[in-house]
Amino acid sequence: MRTVIAGGHGQIALRLERLLAARGERPAGIVRRPEQAQDLVDAGAEPLLLDLEAATATQLAGLLTGADAVVFAAGAGPGSGAARKNTVDRDAAVLLADAAELAGVRRYLMVSAMAADAGARYPADEVFETYLRAKGAADDAVRARTGLDWTVLRPGRLTDGPGTGLVRLAPSVDRGTVDRADVAAVLAALLHEPGTAGLTLELVAGNATVEEAVAAAARHDG
Repeated sequence: MRTVIAGGHGQIALRLERLLAARGERPAGIVRRPEQAQDLVDAGAEPLLLDLEAATATQLAGLLTGADAVVFAAGAGPGSGAARKNTVDRDAAVLLADAAELAGVRRYLMVSAMAADAGARYPADEVFETYLRAKGAADDAVRARTGLDWTVLRPGRLTDGPGTGLVRLAPSVDRGTVDRADVAAVLAALLHEPGTAGLTLELVAGNATVEEAVAAAARHDG
């Protein structure tokens, strides 16, 4: 299975690439800077060089040839201003959806965030409000695509532990934290669970194994 990951040098993406490579799949990651390529090679992924903020859908579609799935794991990151929350967290996600449809790739996983909402209000932090709105708008745009088998994954506050392999995954969960390693493990499982297409799922640390949680979500009983 070939999976192309937008934001291929991100912390979740690199973990996902290692997982996919370890099980004999063919991950590829889109990176903006050539010096990031070796980290992807070390993770077992093919680096694909493209600036998502400057590319066209046709250019991006060219990188998706032969892909079975795409994952949007890009983000402007901490320290970036409001403008890049829109150009990366919102616009690049929509661009990937456009490109996937052009390339005939139906499976689309979106890494979003809990509380993402196109109408979010967070007066204490204008940049964070813009981030939540950008993520929410991107989710809405992807969920409107009839040509995609999408799943929107909304993790809680991200932490950098080694991962426990135990999560809670459902359309709505209480606020909480989740290790990036466990987010990557859930993404890897979602790629092989078509029953989760069309679902928006929130994710935090919990008591179910990743496999159990994804299977329950696919049955819509999580």
